[in-house]
Amino acid sequence: MDMPINRFKQRLQRGETQIGLWLGLADAYCAELAANAGFDWLLIDGEHAPNDLRGMLGQLQAIAPYDSQPVIRPVIGDTALIKQVLDIGVQTLLVPMVETADQARQLVRAMHYPPNGVRGVGSALARASRWNSIPGYLDQADGQMCLLVQIENREGLENLDAIAAVEGVDGVFIGPADLSAAMGHRGNPGHPEVQAAIEDAIVRIQKAGKAAGILSADEKLARRYIELGAAFVAVGVDTTVLMRGLQGLAAKFKDTAAPAITGGVY
Repeated sequence: MDMPINRFKQRLQRGETQIGLWLGLADAYCAELAANAGFDWLLIDGEHAPNDLRGMLGQLQAIAPYDSQPVIRPVIGDTALIKQVLDIGVQTLLVPMVETADQARQLVRAMHYPPNGVRGVGSALARASRWNSIPGYLDQADGQMCLLVQIENREGLENLDAIAAVEGVDGVFIGPADLSAAMGHRGNPGHPEVQAAIEDAIVRIQKAGKAAGILSADEKLARRYIELGAAFVAVGVDTTVLMRGLQGLAAKFKDTAAPAITGGVY
């Protein structure tokens, strides 16, 4: 069996724009629906959605037959947790609340085996190595790892250039929901001050030679970020897509207006 190739990382390196969807329904069947829809990448959210390790495993297995590439966002950038998530087979992580270059360097080490990192070796138990059925897995795994760090507060913005300069960081993702709250505009990522900060960050990330990413369910904003050069852009969240569809259908037959979904980002 050959080593699985991280096509998401390959496309980032080629500078291709990839369109993604956030998965918050925490269900493998729903993840497969999203994979079948044709998104380039799917974010399995372990930070805010009710996903546990076994649930994330099921979603990875459901997505595997499709072209969509899975990304997992762990609840925190903890070395032990990262080890578990990598062992179930994901190759790309989006780590939230990264604020300093030192933190980014620690995350790089957590994703790589010694001597380059501190990832624990347990490949006989790991889906990632197909339970030691991939020849040379331990020698090849590091090259397929893709680390995306999430900047979402003022400290992270202040340290953005240093974070983006860290070797082993493949992309920097701007979190508009938390960033807008940190800047005093909670629930309003479209505020001019927030937008100015986001646009400046996208330019700085690219200047550092790294891929920029963001999430926005606002089509106008999403297209603006793509125009600025954002390379991996999530354009919606499965929970919101479902909720809007359900509410619209109910309202159509009950002759009422569908309630607005607030929150500003999703």
